[in-house]
Amino acid sequence: MSGGTAAKGRMYGGELMPWAIVLVAGGFLVLFGGVWLGGTLGAAVTGSGWHPPAFGLASFGALLTEGPDALWPGASTTGVTAGIVVVFGVVVTLVVLTVRKAVSYLAQPKGLARQRDLAALAPDGIAARARELRPSLKGRTELHPDETGNLLGDLAPKGPELRSSFEDVELDLMAPRAGKSTGIAVPRVLRAQGAVLLTSNKSDVYAVTRAERARKGRVWTFDPQGIAHAPREMWWNILADCHTIEGARRLAGHFVASVNDDQSKKDFWISAAQNTLTALFLAAARGRASVLDLLTWLADPADRTPVDLLRDVNMVAMAEQLQGTVRGAVETRDGIYETARQCVACLLDPEIVAWVTPDPHLPEFRPHEHVLGKDTLYLLSKDGGGSAAGVIAGLADATMRAGVVAAERMGGRLDPPMTAVLDEAANVCRISDLPDLYSHFGSRGINVVTLLQSYRQGSRVWGEAGMDALWSAATIKLLGAGLDDADFVEKISKLVGNSDIRTPSVTRSKEGVSRSYSYRLDPVLPADRIRALPKGTALLLATGVRPALIRLRPWYLEPGAAAISAAAKAETAAITERATRSWTGPASPAPTEAASRWQRSAVTLNKPTP
Repeated sequence: MSGGTAAKGRMYGGELMPWAIVLVAGGFLVLFGGVWLGGTLGAAVTGSGWHPPAFGLASFGALLTEGPDALWPGASTTGVTAGIVVVFGVVVTLVVLTVRKAVSYLAQPKGLARQRDLAALAPDGIAARARELRPSLKGRTELHPDETGNLLGDLAPKGPELRSSFEDVELDLMAPRAGKSTGIAVPRVLRAQGAVLLTSNKSDVYAVTRAERARKGRVWTFDPQGIAHAPREMWWNILADCHTIEGARRLAGHFVASVNDDQSKKDFWISAAQNTLTALFLAAARGRASVLDLLTWLADPADRTPVDLLRDVNMVAMAEQLQGTVRGAVETRDGIYETARQCVACLLDPEIVAWVTPDPHLPEFRPHEHVLGKDTLYLLSKDGGGSAAGVIAGLADATMRAGVVAAERMGGRLDPPMTAVLDEAANVCRISDLPDLYSHFGSRGINVVTLLQSYRQGSRVWGEAGMDALWSAATIKLLGAGLDDADFVEKISKLVGNSDIRTPSVTRSKEGVSRSYSYRLDPVLPADRIRALPKGTALLLATGVRPALIRLRPWYLEPGAAAISAAAKAETAAITERATRSWTGPASPAPTEAASRWQRSAVTLNKPTP
């Protein structure tokens, strides 16, 4: 050993020696104190009375050389021993609990919200908030947790569980297979207290939740493209809300949004097509025509029927506008009508149009009745070409707006609240003004949960400004695993904030050792850590509190999962059987009147434009 190393060793030894003496003395004190207290208690309990020996080294030495009789003469040796064991057992238990609590405290990421910060989302706080929001809960002392709010997950690492209130609206960003379905969509549907609306492009959530929701109310499955191969057991009047210009324009906007990626970049043809569709939807609704009639009008711009229908119901200005489009330059008119045809192209599929055509043999789905009960509406559609996204968005929008109307009639808020889970909202449920309506839905007791794969995916649909508005309106945001947008993740890291990192510096000199500390600001969660969040965890951003790290609660780990899993397997088997039958090509039934009319309109659609 060199002289410098030996000097450093002696220096360190000199610094640690006082601490070693304190630790040894403290250990002996605890050891003898436990023996002294335990032995005295044991002797007293066994009938020898409270006669504690002197608390000193002499007593400890006598105990080691002569045994317990030297300190507690006449007492039962068994009682004294038992008292000592009990005291040390209690001490060890307290130490273990303290250490575990300290480890749990230290394991929490520095700078993130802790339990006391999230008191409003914890069980007691969320129960108090539920009583304020739901008049039906007032006066009840015991509440089921699902009656108080929507389960978000458990605060990492040890809880408690956190819930959002019934006036919160939620935006969740997670990569595929990061737990959106198992940890968010399925639990929201299973635990919902009122009516449910779910949109999806897959049958997984439908298969898991259908049987359970059927126990609570009626299940409506709108599956025009055979995602779950569900038989058509309902129809929806797509023109029901088109008796007003606002309703007709909203429906036209849903079809336009299904083919236009960015609502902030509408060109002339898209805007003109929306105006034309608005007029045609309004004419069909006011004139008691059908969607098939509307397709015929689109195929032949020279058809004066919609103009005449609008005039007949005193919609003169709208009739003049439509007539002006028809009488315009042929190239412009044909371009507008062709764009409009492309927007509603999904209605050329007879399998899709049958779901929105009146059928006297099937029940009609009525949104205004649905929102008042505990029924469930599944809206399933494919992505890409041939998608029924415009129809899905129209029905979802009509249902949520019906919830707003019902809430206003109830005094301002639905009770029980309605749950709307918009899974794959950017693909199958493009409601163009969803960002503007988001906070309004929350104030009406409509809990909307929008699930996206990334921030950029939402920007492609609603534009940068629209996605910023949706982000700002969401009072609860969950960011899960696999977010690969570097710019967005860097912004989230800045939102989480920085923490002070203390760095010690030790200076040694002939005069002794001196310590100093410097401080720097480091991100609480750097961008790489946010991007690498483990599957099943999420960063919670709630209004008014610091960000928190939570663990999602997948449905298959909850009580009762075995029964739900068995029902899901049975439903999946039924879906597979229906899919197999559809591929084998069952005998085609005689064409219905609606199908015949569709064939005629399809032939008309291919006629040359005059």
